Amino acid sequence: MGYFLGVDTGGTYTDAVVVNEAATEVIGKAKSLTTRADLALGIGGAVDAALAAAGVQASEITLVSLSTTLATNALVEGQGGRVALIFIGFDAGDEARAGLDDALKGDPVLRFAGGHGHAGQELAPLDLAALEQAVAQLGDQVMGFAVAARFATRNPAHEIAARDLIRRVTGRAVTCSHELSANLNGPKRALTAVLNARLIGMIDRLVAACERHLAAVGIDAPLMVVRGDGALISAAMVRERPIETILSGPAASIVGARWLTGAQDALVSDIGGTTTDVALLRGGLPEIDPQGARVGGFRTMVEAVAMRTTGLGGDSEVHLVTEGLTGGLRLGPRRLIPVSLLAVDHGPMVHAALDRALSSDTSGEHDGRFVVPMGGQAGGLSPREITVLARIAQPMPMAQALTSRLEVAALERLVARGLVMIAGVTPSDASHTLGRLDAWDGSAAEKALRLLGRRRNGAGERFATDPAVLAQMIVDQVTAQTAECLLEAAFDEDPAFATDPPEALARHPLLRAGLAGHRGVIQLTARLGVPVIGLGASAPSYYGAVGTLLGCEMILPEHAGVANAIGAVVGQVAQRATGNITSPAEGRFAAHLPDGVQVFNDRDAALAAMQSALETEATARALRAGAVDVHLNVTRDVKEADIEGRTMFIEATISVTATGRPRVAHDRDAAE
Repeated sequence: MGYFLGVDTGGTYTDAVVVNEAATEVIGKAKSLTTRADLALGIGGAVDAALAAAGVQASEITLVSLSTTLATNALVEGQGGRVALIFIGFDAGDEARAGLDDALKGDPVLRFAGGHGHAGQELAPLDLAALEQAVAQLGDQVMGFAVAARFATRNPAHEIAARDLIRRVTGRAVTCSHELSANLNGPKRALTAVLNARLIGMIDRLVAACERHLAAVGIDAPLMVVRGDGALISAAMVRERPIETILSGPAASIVGARWLTGAQDALVSDIGGTTTDVALLRGGLPEIDPQGARVGGFRTMVEAVAMRTTGLGGDSEVHLVTEGLTGGLRLGPRRLIPVSLLAVDHGPMVHAALDRALSSDTSGEHDGRFVVPMGGQAGGLSPREITVLARIAQPMPMAQALTSRLEVAALERLVARGLVMIAGVTPSDASHTLGRLDAWDGSAAEKALRLLGRRRNGAGERFATDPAVLAQMIVDQVTAQTAECLLEAAFDEDPAFATDPPEALARHPLLRAGLAGHRGVIQLTARLGVPVIGLGASAPSYYGAVGTLLGCEMILPEHAGVANAIGAVVGQVAQRATGNITSPAEGRFAAHLPDGVQVFNDRDAALAAMQSALETEATARALRAGAVDVHLNVTRDVKEADIEGRTMFIEATISVTATGRPRVAHDRDAAE
């Protein structure tokens, strides 16, 4: 009998769980802190502890599956490597569409004539000599490239030519937009390609770290990764398409929630260190977002569960709102290292800095905040950024790392690149101060909150003289912002409110009054109409109050803290191939096949050729993704119109989905 091992690498914790091969019982589970500088350490700690808890030998593991929130967190926090976009055949200003400008954040854009028309015909030749010169001049300023050409989904020739040239000249990773989506909308495909290119280094390091530890302990089993739609994909394939792992962790949590509770209709809310992810289970299945995954303000073309991801977690940055007389709090979206956690390994330095700040009558701008080097590739930095990064050789107080205000912006860019992390006050520190958590250094948390509470509001008064009072304010703010996340998701899924923005509805005064049970000349009552399944290690600390506020049942399952790791090993492999057939002229049918455009004189022949090609491609993708026992499902969407008694062909879309169970060790051994 074999066992499956599920691993989930989050921003704060890495979880591991061992289940039996029938995926009906949790045998053992464990948590370990995620170690950003060397992910293998956190993965190893969780895996080794889970195997020991289960009493299972490494040789008995037949499948390993990995889910992660690292890609999601990176997009929410605006992190990732510097990339260049090769933009072929697009008009001036097209990069302003679909949020592409915001995603680029000043990264270089190289524009070239070229691209194809809607029927796949070349509009202008691509100047490969000019492209070679341009990418060579970039040198080591970028970590990767994204290539997007006009109508590349109808003819990818220019993207393929550019990709091959860039790989030959630079040796860098290259992402083509047509490889990620078969849909139209070039700027949106370009956005997806840019985000994919930015994530390649991060996900490659994660997969390599996992493989390294598995080999070290003697686990010889296929490694799978959870995609954003909950399906599984091989580690080799995800290295090329890391964008597909956005919402990987949340998707795994949905699968895990269904497995843990058997619930048919519920909102699933998963609070991690960085984000809160909310999705709807309807009839026991998650909804798939037809417009593509939306993360960190970007709408991508990645097929994923319909999930609302908000930068709110146990390690969210605490902001003091100084506007107005009384001020207030706001949490997120950036994740910080909790001061209480930093003090576990760097206690003397942390306590000395906090005590020094507390001994002063005045509050410094950076008091109670620290900087921590994270390692990683540091190409494409400015001289000032290089200077600041060199100074941060080890964890230190933030004030010690900065010599002038001009260096603050440089530090922020280093944080955005993932080369440095900031430590400061978070809800986790508040929970330690209140005694709800005791895993880290509660004394350091209390000192940091005391420092933060000394800041003054608009009336010139301190926010809080007692650290426990400020800690309760922070926990109450977690409750309020979590409730808003759930209400936004509920309004977004309720068809009765389809025309109104869910963000505005969730904050409407009438709703607030209804939730509070207002009784006056008008009496108002409101409550959430479905139960909430609360997941995440900190869910028991925060979600009881959320259920009370929303008047709904709050389900906190036994293994809620490792739901993502469970969901990682109970999924299936699925790959979809989609193609279009257009009609460039009456009686002519252009099939946009994976290897080029082929024109037919017969409609049915074009449809048959497209379906056959897609079946071959979907099957090959599924096998490469690690599937066995592959089954195919075909859907056709043929658009025709009756004009003066004649049927006129407009367009057809065919999709073939190949599904199968993940290959386990004894499947591979039998094949050999």
